[in-house]
This record gives sequence, structure tokens and C-alpha cells, in this order.
Amino acid sequence: MTTIAASTGMSHAAAALRRLYFVRFAFAIVWALVTIATAKEIGPLTVVLFVLYPLFDVGAAIYDLRSSRTTGTPVLLYVNIAVSLIAAVGVGIASASGIPAVLRVWGAWAVVAGLVQLVVGVTRRRMGGQWPMIISGGISVLAGGSFIVAASADNPSLTNAAGYAIPGAIFFLIAAVRLGRSAKGN
Repeated sequence: MTTIAASTGMSHAAAALRRLYFVRFAFAIVWALVTIATAKEIGPLTVVLFVLYPLFDVGAAIYDLRSSRTTGTPVLLYVNIAVSLIAAVGVGIASASGIPAVLRVWGAWAVVAGLVQLVVGVTRRRMGGQWPMIISGGISVLAGGSFIVAASADNPSLTNAAGYAIPGAIFFLIAAVRLGRSAKGN
């Protein structure tokens, strides 16, 4: 009985994560396209977009918490919520100081959020469909470091930081497709 209940709980969590990953894919693609078009300089729309992305991450983590209680400890999801809220506020404040400051905050957030994503993916491996999340988390850590380094360049740009969402979107799509089998309980 316990195995059946665990399997059913895992199947429901996989279905919820699959829906979440499809939504995250769509959001990230649209966000990246709009942001790349506006990220040449820091204007009000660019600031709103760079604050919105970590806030969307907060909403996704809250949805994940509510829908995947059976997949392990929620501590890292709470960490992700806190870090993303701090990042959203930090990006808003840093925008008054210029692109280098925004890149430093964005990069620090990408590093920490990537580490969280990687560890959560590892802990959910038995659910299936998590290798894209593990790889994406690792790439996020590397990308975050590159944003921090880019902040010291002669003419730093937010365009690469905006483009960072595209590979993440692709990994969310791959994970959603791979979770299809787990969501059906197979």
C-alpha cells in the first residue's frame, strides 16, 4: 500500500511539475525575446523585466512547493524563494547604479538559483525528467559567474544576461517532455 501511495504521489507531483515546466518554458522564451530587444540600456521597461524574472521564479517555486510535497524536503525551494525575492529587490536597487551593478546582482542570483536547481534536480532523479534541470542548474552557475566577470568589462551589456533565459527555457521544455512518462505513472 505504501509503495502504491508513494507512486501515486510521485505521479501527481510529476504531472504538476510537467505543467510548471511548460509554463516556465513559455515565459522564459517570451521574456528573453522582449528583454533582448530592450536591454541595450537601462530604462524603466528593462528594469521591470529584470525584476520580473526572479519574481516569476518565486511564483514557480511556490507552485512547486504546493504541488510536489511528496518529492522530498522543501527547504531548498524556500531558499530559492528567499534568494529570488532578494534578487528582485537587489536588481531594482542596482539599476540606479548602472549596468555593472545589475550584472553583479543578476550573476549572484544565477549562481545561487542554479545551485539550488541542480541540487533539487539531483534529489528528484527517481521521479524522472530531472537531468535537464541538473544540467541547467550547472549552466546557470557558470553563466552567473560570467555575468559577474562581465560587469567589470569596459562596456558591459545586459543582452547576454537576457539571453541567459533561452537555454533555461529549452531545458524546461526537455524536462517537461521527459516527465510525461512519470506523470502517467509509468
